[in-house]
Amino acid sequence: MSNLHPVLAEVTQRIRERSAERRAAYLARIDAACGRGPHRATLSCGNLAHGFAACGADKSALRGGVSPNLAIVNAYNDMLSAHQPLERFPFLIKNAARSVGATAQVAGGVPAMCDGVTQGRAGMELSLFSREVIALSTAVSLSHDMFDAALYLGVCDKIVPGLLIGALSFGHLPAIFVPAGPMTSGLPNDEKSRVRQRYAVGEATREELLEAEAQSYHGPGTCTFYGTANSNQMLMELMGLHLPGSSFINPDNPLRDALTAEAARRAAEITALGDDYRPVGRIIDERAIVNGVVGLHATGGSTNHLLHLIAIAAAAGIELRLEDFDALSSIVPLLARVYPNGSADVNHFHAAGGLAFMIGELLDAGLLHGDVETIAGPGLARYRVEARLAPEQRIEYVPAAGRSGDPTVLRPVAEPFRPDGGLRVLHGPLGTAAIKVSAVPEDRWIVEAPARVFSDQSQVKAAFDRGELDRDVVVVVRFQGPHANGMPELHQLTPTLSVLQKRGHRVALVTDGRMSGASGQVPAAIHISPEAAVGGPLAKVRDGDVIRVDAVAGTLQVDVAPEEWNARENATTDLTPSHFGMGRELFAVFRNAAAPAHLGGGIFNPTS
Repeated sequence: MSNLHPVLAEVTQRIRERSAERRAAYLARIDAACGRGPHRATLSCGNLAHGFAACGADKSALRGGVSPNLAIVNAYNDMLSAHQPLERFPFLIKNAARSVGATAQVAGGVPAMCDGVTQGRAGMELSLFSREVIALSTAVSLSHDMFDAALYLGVCDKIVPGLLIGALSFGHLPAIFVPAGPMTSGLPNDEKSRVRQRYAVGEATREELLEAEAQSYHGPGTCTFYGTANSNQMLMELMGLHLPGSSFINPDNPLRDALTAEAARRAAEITALGDDYRPVGRIIDERAIVNGVVGLHATGGSTNHLLHLIAIAAAAGIELRLEDFDALSSIVPLLARVYPNGSADVNHFHAAGGLAFMIGELLDAGLLHGDVETIAGPGLARYRVEARLAPEQRIEYVPAAGRSGDPTVLRPVAEPFRPDGGLRVLHGPLGTAAIKVSAVPEDRWIVEAPARVFSDQSQVKAAFDRGELDRDVVVVVRFQGPHANGMPELHQLTPTLSVLQKRGHRVALVTDGRMSGASGQVPAAIHISPEAAVGGPLAKVRDGDVIRVDAVAGTLQVDVAPEEWNARENATTDLTPSHFGMGRELFAVFRNAAAPAHLGGGIFNPTS
């Protein structure tokens, strides 16, 4: 593209050059896997008969082997509000497939846990590694070699990244991700936040807190704040794996159902059996990955994707680094204010013009690669449209509005909320960390204060309740990385630290654990690598050490004399309580094999 921003072009070229060998090997593998004709035609008679034994009216089509057969990989369960609508999707998909002479089978299910339920609980220590389990489960689902394309039904935190990592291991198959949409708006997120903070200081009862939470999370669909789940949906659209305009349509309405059916019809059109073959391993290239990073910055998306995008890229033979996020953040303006970066929810964002408006703005500014392949066809310009319901439950597309419907929620590139994406990478004697400042007041971008060191987030709340943190403080929570305990999300710290900040104290969090896209206005240096459990320097910090978190200079410093620092032994902690119970003993192999956070924190990536 002639108007491509030079930094965007340079970052993409660097990624392409460093990934050349691995990417070439990956593409060679998926090209070899494609072959000619439907793979099920090569199965033995016994294999094939097992594959269609219970398929009723679809038996003859599957037996003939000349029409597309679509895999449905489903993350449905009816505990997750975002995934409950997926129960109906296989029925819709199968009928739509039959309408175009194709078939569809539920190839398998993958687990889907809810971080909203497990926050602060033992189950949260399985959360990050559930991504790897989902990727493995996806591979098992597709291992029968019966399929010509796949539809992936998943929405929330680790589920979409895990599905995509698994899909990329079958990169010769076309892949369409089918969202369920956000729940309708309930109690405003800023009101929910106020009740949480009142509860943290004993001014609200548990009954009041529960009522506020229930009014906020009140029905089917994704939680409406802009955390990891809704960041997932943005990424799938910007990376060309959703149908245009499908990310933020609410569940269980005619347009949502029509988009689901259309996804099935489109999947049947892009298999190797036709003349518009679009394998996922070709769609997810360096340009698509960079577009995902740009979208993350432009929307103020979840910091969890510092892990997930690196892991997704690696699955496609692409080496994405934290320095790439940092470089792109400097040129990508913040165009959206969605809670916790503002008071609006994702429904307000969509109503204001949403992704269609934003994609158009970024394309026109040269801040997205427009010359990509997508499941909808060549070129990202296909996504600067809104989906509408046409007669006979068909989809029609109309051009995106030329201006934002609500400038307090969504703005053009020429008038952004911030000139950059608000993501910084910090370096210093404590290691490498990331910090998201898009929601942090600028007078809090530099915090220098004595440290108070903890090895468990519950200890922070106990110290707060005793009044020990009512001062300027850098709260250090260590032994929270992938190797230590699976890198749980520490979102329960947010209300406590927010109360301290509102009291006028200068407060920051420093941790080798995670904070989600809901991390809010307290500066947090997160994902510190190397982590304390493998000898990272965070293990040397002691209570009272003065730590400086500087998002302006991009540094993370500790003010200790070099001779004293070098003489210190690393602190240790008993991690046994995090290794047993609630299934955690089964995940020892994941903890032991985990890559560091800057390489995605998973078990499939290189570890150096």
